[in-house]
Amino acid sequence: MATRKSTVTASPGTRTARTATAPKRPSLAAAKRAATSVAPDAGSATRALAASKPKHKLVRDSFTIPKGEYAVLGDLKQRAVRLSFPAKKSELLRAGIAALSAMSDKAFLAAVAAVPSLKTGRPKNEAAAVATTLAKKR
Repeated sequence: MATRKSTVTASPGTRTARTATAPKRPSLAAAKRAATSVAPDAGSATRALAASKPKHKLVRDSFTIPKGEYAVLGDLKQRAVRLSFPAKKSELLRAGIAALSAMSDKAFLAAVAAVPSLKTGRPKNEAAAVATTLAKKR
């Protein structure tokens, strides 16, 4: 049964007209076939890897960190680049968490005790802190 593609015209109340004969885009399946024809093992390996790893739910959080320790994160990022393994700050923090979890209880307590505690919450803006101090003096 042959069907004929027809042009759908706009009704008087609409702004534009649509046609049923829109140009075809390359399909996702065609792109996958092209990719697998170049590297036949890459597609199956990717699918097997995706099937074996469960998706993890991500959580966003914020925290306060001293400027000196924040600068150390920058130094660690540069160190990773020099070692030909660029890393993001979040990846470095996750690596630190993994290292802490692998420590013995004694080493873990020593590492946590070496870090000074900070006030919780957002730090005050320096200009606002100065203005508050001056207002209290009056």
